Amino acid sequence: MAIALSKIGGRAFNHDASNDAEAEYDRLRDLARAEGDKKKACFDRSREAYSRGDGAQAKSLSDEGKRHQAQQAAYNQQASEFIFRENNQVDHVPSDTIDLHGQFVEEAEDILERRLRDARARGQTHLHVIVGKGNHSAGRVQKIKPRVEQVCREMGLEFATEENAGRIYVDLTGGKIGEVPKPGKPPGHGGQQHGGSGGQHGGQHGGQQHGGQHGGQQQDGDFVWTIFKAIKGCCIVM
Repeated sequence: MAIALSKIGGRAFNHDASNDAEAEYDRLRDLARAEGDKKKACFDRSREAYSRGDGAQAKSLSDEGKRHQAQQAAYNQQASEFIFRENNQVDHVPSDTIDLHGQFVEEAEDILERRLRDARARGQTHLHVIVGKGNHSAGRVQKIKPRVEQVCREMGLEFATEENAGRIYVDLTGGKIGEVPKPGKPPGHGGQQHGGSGGQHGGQHGGQQHGGQHGGQQQDGDFVWTIFKAIKGCCIVM
């Protein structure tokens, strides 16, 4: 069964991307939409053929529709991988941050669940999740943020909307949220105060960024991309 994908509003890139990068992302999403239109047309014609008793034609059209459906999914997967890699380069986001801009809601959920599990397994204490403010969505509604919050609840993780309303802080220690650090800084280093009791203990493990760009951060950035490729299971189209 095909899954309807809801796209986040606003700019897909978190930086001044090149015209080529924006064109490639748009191209992949446009190809996916075109395949979706062809899929729908085939399935509609298949139902018509079935209703008039032409089973052979109905099956042929259904099979054709399934091929378009598979190609639609492939193009969307390539677009998701492309924008993820562009937005999560180590010179664009700290190692304790993941940017979900440009993802469809279901894509964002898939990426986030895997990242949260791997971050906890590696001993990270928190994760900043960039979800966007929904400024350009229909009705200015944030689409990814509610799904991120749902994932956190299902995984039993405490979370809080940060001062930047387009970013969510997720605690990975199992405790209550006290001080919320800024991206790239461990707990207790100049974060904003949010409600709640208790605090976080221990530093950030696994290559936390402190100030400039370190080799550890590069390693974490590479690790994030490795996770994403493992989720999607195919190479990116440049």
